[in-house]
Amino acid sequence: MNKVYEKLLSCYNQIKQKTAFSPKVGIVLGSGLGHFGDCIKIVDAVDYASIDGFPTSTVSGHIGRFLFGYVGDVPVVAMQGRIHYYEGYCMTDVVLPVRLMCMLGAKKIILSNAAGGINPLFKPGTLMALTDHISSFVPSPLIGQNIDELGLRFPDMTNVYNAELINVLLKTAESLNIPLKQGVYIQFTGPAYETPAEIRAARTLGADAVGMSTAVEAMAARHMGAKVCAVSCISNPAAGLNKKPLTHEEVKETADMVSSQFQKLIYNTIINMEKSNI
Repeated sequence: MNKVYEKLLSCYNQIKQKTAFSPKVGIVLGSGLGHFGDCIKIVDAVDYASIDGFPTSTVSGHIGRFLFGYVGDVPVVAMQGRIHYYEGYCMTDVVLPVRLMCMLGAKKIILSNAAGGINPLFKPGTLMALTDHISSFVPSPLIGQNIDELGLRFPDMTNVYNAELINVLLKTAESLNIPLKQGVYIQFTGPAYETPAEIRAARTLGADAVGMSTAVEAMAARHMGAKVCAVSCISNPAAGLNKKPLTHEEVKETADMVSSQFQKLIYNTIINMEKSNI
């Protein structure tokens, strides 16, 4: 058996021994959504550390557990703490949690992150719905022997971010009077912030925001047939667009500032997705 799939099955079986909960929606709680768990009527919680072979987050502020419960009447699973490639994990481990959420029953995946603003119109605190991404600067999570049980060898990524889900996001934001931009996200490896030259290159390629996660998770979820949407919180101007040096503290500070608004958007989007029967 494929070793990556064998590890997935092992983690899946361990989680099923801890909870029988079956989610419809999977959520990755990036910076700005760390406290979204307070919005969930929690049924079960499974610590990453309790799953043998599961990668654990080493980033400050990432708790490291799955939350199972309800947003309104919608059954969800939420990741409190994601895994990043820059932490030293192989890319198959980075996307393992998202793959697990799909295996557990989530047919819709909502990704979130804090990102640097490349588009000069996107100021710190701006929320941006991803319409597309550029992942050319990180290894694809699909490299290696294809796991036929999960998806096709050559999956189409034309609509990696589902147009129907984006539409629900936009309508929800409008109904809540929350400004929501749209744009293209580019993922770099990190952990160093990008150079000004790299940001100029990214802008030339068409990117509006930059970060160190999300694109590979979206690809893995689409490979498994899930519908994906994602929202970035623009936490700071990207390198070269501001005289101040970039710091992780600034990222967390801005994400915390818009946290309440961000949570309200995601909470109501989940409920509206269910009403739309997408």
